[in-house]
Amino acid sequence: MASNVPAPEGVQIHEPPTAGAWGEWNPTEDSVRPVRGKHRVARQHGGLARSSTVLGVGLFAAVGAGGIATAQDRPQVAISLPDLGSLPTLLSGGDTGTASAVRDAAAAGTAGRTGIIPQQDDQRADPGEALRNRILQQAETQQDAAVAQAVAQSAREAQEAAGQEAKAKREEALRQAEEVKTKAEAKAAQEAKAAQEAQAAEAEKAKAGQEQAAPEQGTAPTSGKYSLPTSAYTLTSHYGVSGSMWSSGRHTGLDFAAPSGTPVKAVGTGKVISAGWSGAYGYRIVLQLEDGTEIWYCHLSSMSVTSGSVGAGETIGRVGATGNVTGSHLHLEVRKGGSTVNPLTWLTSKGLNV
Repeated sequence: MASNVPAPEGVQIHEPPTAGAWGEWNPTEDSVRPVRGKHRVARQHGGLARSSTVLGVGLFAAVGAGGIATAQDRPQVAISLPDLGSLPTLLSGGDTGTASAVRDAAAAGTAGRTGIIPQQDDQRADPGEALRNRILQQAETQQDAAVAQAVAQSAREAQEAAGQEAKAKREEALRQAEEVKTKAEAKAAQEAKAAQEAQAAEAEKAKAGQEQAAPEQGTAPTSGKYSLPTSAYTLTSHYGVSGSMWSSGRHTGLDFAAPSGTPVKAVGTGKVISAGWSGAYGYRIVLQLEDGTEIWYCHLSSMSVTSGSVGAGETIGRVGATGNVTGSHLHLEVRKGGSTVNPLTWLTSKGLNV
């Protein structure tokens, strides 16, 4: 049955052979499957349903892709494919989905004839490969982040360990310094104590030796009434010597230089009328004899008798260096009627060998 529909531009339609040649062939619903699995409702366009047109074009493309079309072992039929650019015009009515399906089928047929497979973009060509690349990239990023985190954690741990070690070293150094200081202080205290004890022992020994030697070195008083004021001495400044050291411009007594602590004795029987601090004389004892003569013992380090009667040769104090002095000695003055006399002359007159 001949169609009255005119052929689109660029499409050649060859009349099929007569029924007598290979029989009439009409596609039926059972023999032809819908394009892309969709049933389309035929719409009349110029006396021919659009679905039939699409089916015919798709069939031509499929036959072209296979290279050979057979129908019940009949001779090959020459097929001319339409210009792909004119398919949208052929498939008028705004059905772009159908046009796209026809274009894809035609492209597949062309590739089958030429042996060339159309190139597609990467995502359409291999979505699995793109997904695998994204997964690998994501895994690599996570691995880099884990490595960076591990390095940072190691650095923090190393820094904390170094800080703790430095702190421990500082504390140990402070502890050792404190221990050394404590030992040094204890040692210094022991040495000072030992030095004080040695000095005290030496002083006590010297004192004991002086007291023991005093009776032996002392001159026995004449007639048993007089005695030398001290023992183990050296005469230094005599009576009447002038100098700026004395307020009167001259020395008013006799100096017996002796070690500090040397016993001082009463030169005769009498009584102590004064004992205490006396300015430039330092610690002083005034002994008044029976005839009224006063004997002044000056610069004493200590006083054994401060009042009362004493006998000749009795210890009343000890040699010192108090008051206005330049060294340890006994300054002895003899006063009669309020005036000083030469002590050396007075002692000699009493029979004492000074």
